[in-house]
Amino acid sequence: MVADEKDKQQTNETGTDTAQTHEQQGFVDLPSRYDRWEPLAELIATAVLAIAMLTATWSGYQASRWGGVMSTSFSQAGAMRVESSRASTQAGQIVQVDIGMFSNWINAFANDDEDLANFYFERFRPEFQPAFEAWLATDPKNNPDAPDGPFGMSEYQVLEIEEAQQLVEQAEEIFAIGRAANQTSDDYVLLTVILASVLFLAGIQSKFTSIPARFALIVFSMAILAYGLYNVISYPIE
Repeated sequence: MVADEKDKQQTNETGTDTAQTHEQQGFVDLPSRYDRWEPLAELIATAVLAIAMLTATWSGYQASRWGGVMSTSFSQAGAMRVESSRASTQAGQIVQVDIGMFSNWINAFANDDEDLANFYFERFRPEFQPAFEAWLATDPKNNPDAPDGPFGMSEYQVLEIEEAQQLVEQAEEIFAIGRAANQTSDDYVLLTVILASVLFLAGIQSKFTSIPARFALIVFSMAILAYGLYNVISYPIE
């Protein structure tokens, strides 16, 4: 009798333990109503990560390319400014030669030394002679309204002055191109940083156990990605 009671007691305890075990397992394995959305969250997050990674790589590449355009443009603009300074200096020297030759002609003319005056006249620069002749046509000896010298005449031209001016204008244009390229490069760099935040948000969403929280991060990262894609399409391409 005692043995039978012990067997019944052990059987009851075993049954109780088994029921508790099944009850605990049933509680652990109870599926959440959001669990069916987890594969979709993983799929969307993977797609966002892939698109963001490709876009960020492209943005970084374009930033580097536009940075090269900026460096090249600034270098060319600097070289043109140097050439402009050289041409301007040479133009100043030529003007000084013209002034000296004209002063010598004036002195010879004032002293009625026709031979010496002709000597200087024949040695005027070809570009200076038209201005000199135009000035003589104003009868400066008898016309008080005549210009003081040929240097104020429209015919007076120094090619080096025009060259220097053209080089300055070209340097300004190329510098403007470089400045625009610098801004575009900065825009691409900023866009790369924005896309990096997309990678961060889409990457950490898997660390959350709450499916709604994961979807919230994914939606937020998708919004930032859409902004980044819009800018990539609108930015110039080098």
